[in-house]
Amino acid sequence: MDVPEPEQTPFTAVSAQTSKLARQYQTYLDASTPFTAYRWIGTAVLLFIFFLRIILAQGWYIVAYTVGIYLLNLFLLFLQPKFDPSLTQDEGLEDGDAGAPSLPTKQDDEFRPFIRRLPEFKFWHSATRALAIGFLCTWFSVFDIPVFWPVLVVYWILLFVLTMRRQIQHMIKYRYVPFSFGKARYGRS
Repeated sequence: MDVPEPEQTPFTAVSAQTSKLARQYQTYLDASTPFTAYRWIGTAVLLFIFFLRIILAQGWYIVAYTVGIYLLNLFLLFLQPKFDPSLTQDEGLEDGDAGAPSLPTKQDDEFRPFIRRLPEFKFWHSATRALAIGFLCTWFSVFDIPVFWPVLVVYWILLFVLTMRRQIQHMIKYRYVPFSFGKARYGRS
């Protein structure tokens, strides 16, 4: 006795193709993981092409501003520790423990590695995806909203300076460095 095949609806066909494309995309992402420098060079080239498009087209300043704000947000998340020491101090005040810091402050404190709130790979992936979407948006006139672009540039620079100043003060206050270059490396021959 033959078992009839279930009918394939358009939804299941589209779902199957989407799933297949998502698996292929994830395979390419997984293969690119160890090539950090090449990934970032590709993203820098995409950023250059994006800015070149904005400058030559003389439009889509809102798209560029939005991408810039999003990249600034990603960068700040990349610089922050996963477990914010200021929040653990605030929690310690409630328990009567006068804010035991989560990062070591003395030579004999326990070593705790710096764990980022946004890992490097996710930072790269989100930044590259945002640039690609922003570049795609520059080909549609609906996103070309007329604005006085110098105001956006000044506002973005002001926002960058203020947020980075606050982030650097936080890094100094809680004594952490989010970068690994210049630090001693152990275990390599």
